[in-house]
Amino acid sequence: MENKPIDVGRLGTMRCEIAPEPRTTPEGDQRRDREGNPQWITAVSVRQPEGRRVDTIDVTTSGLPQGLTEGGEVKVSNLWAREWAIDGRTGTSYRADAITPVPGSGGGSAPAAAAPGPRGKSSGGDA
Repeated sequence: MENKPIDVGRLGTMRCEIAPEPRTTPEGDQRRDREGNPQWITAVSVRQPEGRRVDTIDVTTSGLPQGLTEGGEVKVSNLWAREWAIDGRTGTSYRADAITPVPGSGGGSAPAAAAPGPRGKSSGGDA
């Protein structure tokens, strides 16, 4: 499977829906990238510019995104998608260099802090 760049300028408004959480292995250990940096998952909603459609994707980053507020508008830098297939299941995982808050965008709750509990699975549907 190959990585595909995503043009975030065409996606519309992006918001932090669930605060960053550690991306974990099935055993509960935090996953790390090739350089050894811990990985984090943030749920980001994407509202299409035309219409009322909203999708939520889990975006993995290396290093904890700082200053995010659940419900607050965010900027996602260098977003990539990768389709996967494992043991008869398929899906798409998303990775970005950074997720940063958009200044003055507000938000719906307190600043996001790393919440307990694993979220090691990628977003995507079953085959």
